[in-house]
Amino acid sequence: MEKNCVRVGTRGSQLALTQTKWVIAQLKKACPEYDFELKVIRTRGDADQKRPLDQIGGKGLFTKEIEDELLNGQIQLAVHSMKDMPAKLPKGLMLLPPPVREDPSDVLVTHEDVWGIEELREGAVIGTGSKRRAFQIKQLRQDIQCVNIRGNIDTRLRKLDSEHLDGIILAAAGMKRLGVYGQGDYEVLPLEPTDFICAPAQGILALEAREDNMTIRKMAARIEDRTAAIQMKAERAFLIALNGDCHLPIGAYCDINQSGRLTLHGVYGDASGEHLAMASVMGTCCEAESLGTALADQLKGEVEG
Repeated sequence: MEKNCVRVGTRGSQLALTQTKWVIAQLKKACPEYDFELKVIRTRGDADQKRPLDQIGGKGLFTKEIEDELLNGQIQLAVHSMKDMPAKLPKGLMLLPPPVREDPSDVLVTHEDVWGIEELREGAVIGTGSKRRAFQIKQLRQDIQCVNIRGNIDTRLRKLDSEHLDGIILAAAGMKRLGVYGQGDYEVLPLEPTDFICAPAQGILALEAREDNMTIRKMAARIEDRTAAIQMKAERAFLIALNGDCHLPIGAYCDINQSGRLTLHGVYGDASGEHLAMASVMGTCCEAESLGTALADQLKGEVEG
């Protein structure tokens, strides 16, 4: 008997393909009655690798073409990095419960034998394409110069040498998924996400589908991770309340302790970097979304007055 086939869309980068193949493997185990086909879709963000994201449009650059194929039925499921997802989705699409989260931390990659950003040489140059990362670095060290770098993980690692940088900031999740975490001639220093706050939902995979596709929704529920789902709710609620995109420095991390209480850490700033506010709120897992909204309102008031 022929199995029904689910077409899964993703970007063509090595990381995107690795992530999507991992999701497909989990779905195959949970839903052996289905076959899965991977489809690579080129996005505008992939086509322009030189300009900073905030100059070419923001987070939707990595999702629009994929979402168009979801809406017209060319694919039934899309896999993204959740941190690339814009605050608002196109009408008719939804995010499904996520699978288990990878390490949410940012990391400092450097050739230096240091314990953190604070110990880098005076006037050090760090590469990052993120305003959130750059502004938090400036909070730690005003003397450090941040320069824009883009490209996949391998490209950025090469730029550590080719552009004579003192360090670069990357997401631990991507490095671990590709198997390059600590595997090269460089040092990888984790930055605690409760202090150096990560992008909202960093390390979480976004499974996106049409709202009316109940078959895909039921399939995704079979690989849901409860902790990641709660963290996604809190961190995405924070992002959505701020209407977040790549033009503003926005970060959020939801920490859940063994008793089930959560602490949501947030950072928010204006486009100039002159005003940056950080704060935390505590509550229960049932309050995840409301806590995200409340923290966003608090920080927005501090930054915008």
